[in-house]
Amino acid sequence: MFTIDIVLQEIPLPISVQRKEEAAAENLYQELMTAMRSGSADLIELTCDKEEDKKVALKGNLICAISINKKSGGMAEGRIPGFFATIADK
Repeated sequence: MFTIDIVLQEIPLPISVQRKEEAAAENLYQELMTAMRSGSADLIELTCDKEEDKKVALKGNLICAISINKKSGGMAEGRIPGFFATIADK
């Protein structure tokens, strides 16, 4: 399972969605990068492979950071989301 964390401007916590396949996670990453580069305020609707009823829509011009993380089987469920997980592990 791959988690894509999306940080929006002026929102302190990331939005996270999961993809089962690495290719699907990479495709979503590229789609979000394109939206960031274009600066367009078009809506991007995201779904989650882990929680299939989870949906979120966001404006592409509000995205300021994206990360992809592979979730291993031994990883704790209570992990800190996003970019701060690396800092907390040290």
